[in-house]
Amino acid sequence: MARIFVTGGTGCIGAATVHQLLTRYGNQIEQILIASRSNNPDQLEIWFGDMLQKHVNDGKLAFTRVDIGENKSLHHAIHQFRPSHFIHLGALQSPACDAHPDKGVAINLTGTMHLFRMIAELDTPLKRFVFASSGAVYGKRAMYPGPMVPEHAQLAPPNLYGVWKVAGEHLAALFHQQTGIPTVSLRLNTTYGPGRDQGTTSAPTRVIKLLVIGAQQGETIPSLMPYRGRENYHYVEDVGAHFAGVCMLPFEGCRAFNIKGKTIDVTEFLDSIRGVATEMGLAGFLETGIAPEATPNLFVCDLDDSAIEAQFPGLPKTDIAEGIRNTISRFQKMAPQGKIKI
Repeated sequence: MARIFVTGGTGCIGAATVHQLLTRYGNQIEQILIASRSNNPDQLEIWFGDMLQKHVNDGKLAFTRVDIGENKSLHHAIHQFRPSHFIHLGALQSPACDAHPDKGVAINLTGTMHLFRMIAELDTPLKRFVFASSGAVYGKRAMYPGPMVPEHAQLAPPNLYGVWKVAGEHLAALFHQQTGIPTVSLRLNTTYGPGRDQGTTSAPTRVIKLLVIGAQQGETIPSLMPYRGRENYHYVEDVGAHFAGVCMLPFEGCRAFNIKGKTIDVTEFLDSIRGVATEMGLAGFLETGIAPEATPNLFVCDLDDSAIEAQFPGLPKTDIAEGIRNTISRFQKMAPQGKIKI
């Protein structure tokens, strides 16, 4: 039975991952230890609702407070829990990395390096290590002449967050070389859906959120996109299913994979929101578009996801309109309880 340690487990993607682990592989799991700096269960309650406390009472889920940038608490938690599988999602995101680069280095680079060392020291080797990387490891789309950008394309990160994710992937490869532990890095771009409220690419979800809040309050709350251009989109439940799948499904070796997604223009995504809002009777509360001062999207698009389908067949790729519909429906349930805020 698997004992899975998840850093960043109370964040948007962490919560979706924990939910997908129990939904898809619960009969193979003894316990999941959710590690974070806050231990705030709000994101987990989006997916589990009242069942969250039941899973804690049953021993399927446990919490520990750790800071990836602080060795002592992390070392104690890892060696006390003795995981069989590890998913490393804990990180400082793009805007915060630019604003606080020293903190970004401590968490995204130094903390990750120490994490690998601590795991390598365990008496019982892991069965799998999964590292959350990013499409920010790639350069601008114009660098790549083909119709899609595969994993072996040149890496040229456009910001500090991407630089540290490249370093994390190299640390993961070195860790595998030294330990033989199967190691997967997952590169994702724009995650949208319930719980997505941090990072540069949370803007599409904010448009949906303000649509629902406005409808609840009986007023239109404008929301303009701060960037323009083409963007590679992943629905958050799909992202959670990817992390859960590459953790639990058969795999040997060390490799980075692009997560499944779809590239469309930002304006087309907004048109999809408009279409779903009309279908659900909410179109009168939608006021959106591209901000006049919008800058080009910083991150690469057209990620080739054929490799992950070949290695881990059947992982989900939700249609964008369906993902938007699911997001609106879940926000509509959360809004009357005051669980989504501007």
